[in-house]
Amino acid sequence: MIGGNAAEAISSGREGVQAIVDWFRANASELPLALSVAACIVLFMMGLRLGGAALRNRDPECRHWRGVIGRVLQKTSILFMVAAALDMVASYAVVPLKVERLFDIFFTVAFFLQSAIWARELVLGVISRKAGEDPAETAIGNALSVIRVLVSVTLFALAIIAILDNLGVNVTALVAGLGIGGIAIGLAAQGIFADLFAALSILFDKPFKRGDLIQFDTSTGTIERIGLKTTRLRSANGEQIVMANTKLLEREIHNFAGGRTRRLQLPFGLIYQTPPDELEKVSSLAKGAVESRKTCTFVRCAIMGFGPSSIDFELIFDSRTTDLNKVAADRSAVALALLRSFSDHNLEFAYPTQTTFTAAPDGAMIMPYATSGPSGDANA
Repeated sequence: MIGGNAAEAISSGREGVQAIVDWFRANASELPLALSVAACIVLFMMGLRLGGAALRNRDPECRHWRGVIGRVLQKTSILFMVAAALDMVASYAVVPLKVERLFDIFFTVAFFLQSAIWARELVLGVISRKAGEDPAETAIGNALSVIRVLVSVTLFALAIIAILDNLGVNVTALVAGLGIGGIAIGLAAQGIFADLFAALSILFDKPFKRGDLIQFDTSTGTIERIGLKTTRLRSANGEQIVMANTKLLEREIHNFAGGRTRRLQLPFGLIYQTPPDELEKVSSLAKGAVESRKTCTFVRCAIMGFGPSSIDFELIFDSRTTDLNKVAADRSAVALALLRSFSDHNLEFAYPTQTTFTAAPDGAMIMPYATSGPSGDANA
């Protein structure tokens, strides 16, 4: 009995080998063409992969589109190349139906998995390009691992559904289950997703970046770190300000790094006893005080109104820097130059005063300060 089974096995093996030999003979004219086309496809994809690696090496941070395209092409897998080559061979040569079906399944799985990889690298490359700087110093550097997981799970889930659908599996129940599960996860982690999307909004919209000086509400500080959940600032007093990304984006943000200059206002008042001719000189004296500072540009100096104890002026000038310390130095230098100039021209700054007038029993006004008579003596 054992010898009979062995004989049958040997006979089946011989038949299988003979079938393969017969297949090669029947496709002797098509096989060289099919193998040549398959080899060309593999070589072409290998060339794309090597070209992508070269583009990526030239732009490792994906700051330009060539870096993004290189990142995508570099991830072309050998598995997909082999699957595409085998499918091409099956198209040119008449192979057994079971083998052709196996090649089709192999190519379908490889194609959708490769598509998911390409899509993932494209999304991550675009995000890195939008970062515009070293990813380790931006929100993308802190959120990249989470973004990669979310993008990978989403794309590979879609790829698996597409594979099952092409293999004839009914995926309606699976899609419904994933939808319900996604809703449940989204509701449970809505706070995390809100902060993540806020970090991505900062990344793409770029209302500020690391190193910018911003002001919101009553707080002013320099951006030190943009994280997945919070943004950290360093105030002028030295303390660190921590603000949630979602809350920060709801505020009105003043970004002082958006311009190259800072406009400064310097109000002051002169006494009412200043003659009008002297008041006309104030604007030119203020302009000279501003221009004595090389980093400042004069804008205007004009009378703003008549205060209770002074003629009010406003001096406006630009400081060609955004550094707080340099801006403070410019303001101080202009103020000192203005003091010296007014002192040289006998222009007196006003300070809050009140004068009380009284009357004598006969109704005559008694002046609250001494006056000089014709002889020069002071009369009460």
